[in-house]
Amino acid sequence: MLNENIRAVRKGKGLSQEELAVKLGVVRQTVSKWEQGLSVPDSDLLLSLSETLETPVSTLLGETVPLQEADSVKSICEKLEVINLQLAQRKAVRQKTLHWLFILLCGAVLVIFAALSVWKSPYLGWDYSDPETAVAGTVLHGFEWLFVRLAPAVLIGAAVGICLTRKRG
Repeated sequence: MLNENIRAVRKGKGLSQEELAVKLGVVRQTVSKWEQGLSVPDSDLLLSLSETLETPVSTLLGETVPLQEADSVKSICEKLEVINLQLAQRKAVRQKTLHWLFILLCGAVLVIFAALSVWKSPYLGWDYSDPETAVAGTVLHGFEWLFVRLAPAVLIGAAVGICLTRKRG
């Protein structure tokens, strides 16, 4: 019973006899003899074995231990496939979000441009002797000037962004 439990727990932890022996400070043949039932560890080694295998002594001495296999290549591949699918979904969501942000940016530029075209800079006819009117007119003129200079580049950049982030397939 002890021999079977030592073997089952060691294999479940993915350790070779050599690796377990090194951790316990004994030779591999000692671990082999324990697992074959030809000898048993003394009490000190049994405690060390319990600590090394992270298994209670009672389990090693009598409770049956289900044989656990280390992760096989197939299960690792399945886990990696799930991770790759999750990453692909995140990328698709980011791409779709970015695509719609570019569309909204194009729309905003066009709406502001249309509003400025219809509005036709009414601040140019204001009386600038009043300080508040002068500040408001200057701010509006600065915004309009900056917008007219930057809007074409932003519009072209957003259009390119829409093309680059569109869904393919």
